[in-house]
This record gives sequence, C-alpha cells and structure tokens, in this order.
Amino acid sequence: MVALWVESLAMEKRESMSDKHLAPEQRFQNQLLPGELQRAGQAASRAAAKQRFRSYQQRRAEETLRRQKADLGLFKEFLLSFNLETGDLFNDPVAWSGITWGLIEAFVKWQVDKGYAVPTINVRLSTLKTYSRLAMQAGTIPPQEYALIRSIQGFSQQEKRRIDSRRVQSRVGLKKASPVLITPQQAVLLKNQPETAQGRRDALLICLLLDHGLRVGELAGLAVEDLDLNTGILHFFRPKVGKDQTHRLSRDTLRVAQAYYNLGDMPQQGPLLRRSHKDGSLGKQGMTERAITQRVKDLGAAIGLFGLSAHDCRHYWATSAARHGTDPFVLQEAGGWSSLAMPRRYVQENEIANEGIQLD
Repeated sequence: MVALWVESLAMEKRESMSDKHLAPEQRFQNQLLPGELQRAGQAASRAAAKQRFRSYQQRRAEETLRRQKADLGLFKEFLLSFNLETGDLFNDPVAWSGITWGLIEAFVKWQVDKGYAVPTINVRLSTLKTYSRLAMQAGTIPPQEYALIRSIQGFSQQEKRRIDSRRVQSRVGLKKASPVLITPQQAVLLKNQPETAQGRRDALLICLLLDHGLRVGELAGLAVEDLDLNTGILHFFRPKVGKDQTHRLSRDTLRVAQAYYNLGDMPQQGPLLRRSHKDGSLGKQGMTERAITQRVKDLGAAIGLFGLSAHDCRHYWATSAARHGTDPFVLQEAGGWSSLAMPRRYVQENEIANEGIQLD
C-alpha cells in the first residue's frame, strides 16, 4: 500500500513538470523532492509500526502465541491490582504507552512473592522484553526506556535455589517441579495393554510417546495417512518448531500399530486415535490433547506412576536416548528442538561426572 502511494506521488510529480529537456539523472532526482521523500518515508514507517505486532506473530507457532497471550494477561492482572489500566498488550502497540522498566521489575518481584516457579518467571520476563522491543519499534516506548527494560535480568539456577529455599510456596500453576521418572521396567508395563480395542489404542498411544518422544499436541494431530505400515515410517508435523518430520517406527510401535490396524480398530482415514467409551469400546475419531493427557495419567496410575503426563514420556524418551550415547545433534533433530540447549541438558544429566578419573 505504501509502495503504491509512493509511486502515485512520483507519477504526479512527473506529470506536473515539463522535464523532457532535462538530463535523465536530473529527471530522476526530480521525481521525488527531499520533502516528499521524507513524507513518504514517514508514511512507510507509520504503516510498518502499525503492523509490527502482527508481522512478528505471523512468524510464531500457535503454542508460543498462546503462552505469550497468557503471560501478557497475567501482567495486565498485576497492573489492574494497582488500579492501572491498559489496553490490549498482545495486539495493540499503543497499549504499551506508559509501560516502564520499573513496572516490569515490580511484576517480576510480585511473581516471586506470589510463589510462581522461577523458570516460569524467566519466560514471562522474556515475553515482556520481546513485546517491549516491538512497542519501541512501533514508536510507543522510547528507546531509552526500552534499554532499561532490556537490562532487567532473569534468575540463574543458583539464584533459583536461594529464592526457593527462602519462601514457603515456590511453585504456582499446573506444571510440575520435576518430571515423573519412568524406569525401563515401567515403560514395558505401560506398553503391555489388554487385548481389547481400547487396549490396542492405548498401546499405540503410549509407544508413540515413549519411543518417539512426540508432544501431546503432535500426537493429537496424527492422521491415519501419516502412518505407513508397509515401510514402517511415520510422517508428522511439529507445530512448535513449524517443521515436518519423519520417524522410522520402533519395533514396539510397529507391532502395536499393526495390531490396531489388523483388528479393525484403526479408522480408514482422518484422525489416527479414536475416543473410548466407559465400557472400553472405541467411539468417534479424534482424541483431544486433554483426553490424551487424562488417559496417560490413568494408565500411569494403574501401575503406580501417579501424576504421569505425556511430557514425562517425552522426558523418558530423551533421557533413554542420551543414556545410550545418542549424539546431541541427532537428539535435537529427532526431538524437534530448535536449539541444542534441551538435548544437551539430557546428555549432561546422564553423564558420569567422574568418568575418566584415575585413582590407581
């Protein structure tokens, strides 16, 4: 739109001037006079500023945007608790007018006092810094104020331990402080489900989590067409990192998938997993993330793993891979992580600290 406006302005200038007698380079210079070029640049900047939030959000995964919206929602609640009203912080750059580093610093301390987990506080601080930068680019927050906001530091692991040791409540929210650990023996028990329609569905669900490290959203999004039993290949999409991926099915996953298909439990097309009724029979296609989460929890409780989640299964997969010497780069690719930070953590957790130390 701005480009069309600039071109229109240039055409008007060309039509209003009799410059045929001028040299080509002089005619070009006269197409936009300095004042007009400045106005065109300002118009372009205003248009870009207005779209800054939307342009950024179009590049992010839906899961990231949901989390950011929740982060900004809590910040708005914090402001309202002090009778400070603001607009739509997620969509409108103007809503950031008046936001200062002092308010964001106070928000961080408020979360500590409320008992929010330190890693969660760090993530929320990152969200506020990101949208402050966008608001600065949109002209709402002054550059010097953004520089102060950017200087606010999150908490290190050492600081986290000190903070948690000094407060009674150190975790608010649904996330667990640490994963439910699964032993190899318990993994076998989870995979060995009854020879019923629901049992075969559950076995496939569990194998995809334990042997392939799928996130719950990725599992819920699987379709029959993503599974090729002839070649033993699984194709699926990882929305968090925005990439398609291919896995070779593990021996257990291929075995239970074939049983799910051979005995008529697998749909012909569409969503791979089917819902189940209270009597154990299977119903309509499509399990929601919430339904999968509850089913994993129930299956875990049945063998004494209380509070088990789909993410615990992903943790088991990554930990097992690291324990067996998987290269961090390979683990990063297979797990669909955008950086080496997470796979390196799993590798480090499983390293023997005194490996190579000689005492004799």
